Amino acid sequence: MEVKVSLFGFGNVGRAVARVLLEKKKFIRERHGLEFKVVSVTDRSGTLWMPEGIDLREALMIKESFGKLSARTNEYETYDMGPKEAIRDVEADIAVDITNDRSAHEWHLAALREGKAVVTSNKPPLAFHYSKLIGKARKRNLPYLFEATVMAGTPIITLLREGLLGDSIERIEAVLNATTTFILGEMEGGGSLEEALERAQKLGIAERDPRGDILGIDAGYKATILHCITFGPKTFDEARVKGIAGITSRGIQRARKRGRTIRLVATVERGSIIVEPQEVPLDGPLAVKSHENAAIIETDLLGGLIIRGAGAGLKETASGVVSDIVKASFVIQGR
Repeated sequence: MEVKVSLFGFGNVGRAVARVLLEKKKFIRERHGLEFKVVSVTDRSGTLWMPEGIDLREALMIKESFGKLSARTNEYETYDMGPKEAIRDVEADIAVDITNDRSAHEWHLAALREGKAVVTSNKPPLAFHYSKLIGKARKRNLPYLFEATVMAGTPIITLLREGLLGDSIERIEAVLNATTTFILGEMEGGGSLEEALERAQKLGIAERDPRGDILGIDAGYKATILHCITFGPKTFDEARVKGIAGITSRGIQRARKRGRTIRLVATVERGSIIVEPQEVPLDGPLAVKSHENAAIIETDLLGGLIIRGAGAGLKETASGVVSDIVKASFVIQGR
């Protein structure tokens, strides 16, 4: 089965998704019977659009050599259109949003109205507009999938939506932001938050503007999404969020003397979303390191279920996105 895909966002993660689609083309065809034809790729400079399918190697070369898709070659022409126009004009089965566009919910809704499935790794649309997006997808009987918004490719969303259908989930405790975990881990050696942040930025772990991580906003988005799929709709505005800005290495050292350390923990219960630094046992599941995330899911039947894995990284996030593209294709195939 051939599936036409539009990619929106061609930064680091978008290019990682393109590479997975290239490198695992044979695997996906043999295992799932699917052939993906990328008919458009959009970045901030415009849209590459070829109904017969884009050579992703060529698109990657253009982006990585020139920094933007609008650096034209003899074979490609870039159209002056953003996501809204591409959604309207490009014929595709699945729109894949790998951007950080806070207003992307508008063109997600437009895609659903156009009869296109949506796959996204973009958190704010769901953290602020979950009910509207899921409602529209259900009304149109279309997939709206977002595994990579929480814990990258570690499938916590699939687990919560599809794997615990007989359980009542009572509570989720999770470490969901790898940047703060790295910073707090660095501070365990005695350095200051500022020094740890500077190292994280040099390594490319933290953004130039790190406020989304340091203030707990990223973890708050993710915790809000977990509440929406587990207990029902909430928005980020209803979450109580406190970041790690007030944490000191002295406080971490005191915790370690008690056999504990500090991590930014999201606690999600029915009607409640709290993100704040907490002391966790050094030998406990939430004392993750590096780019790992972890969650403890408390249910009435299973008790405490622990899911732990990569919560950041290019190929790890691409894993979640591509998995959702495959799932969406199965739904389209069965319609």
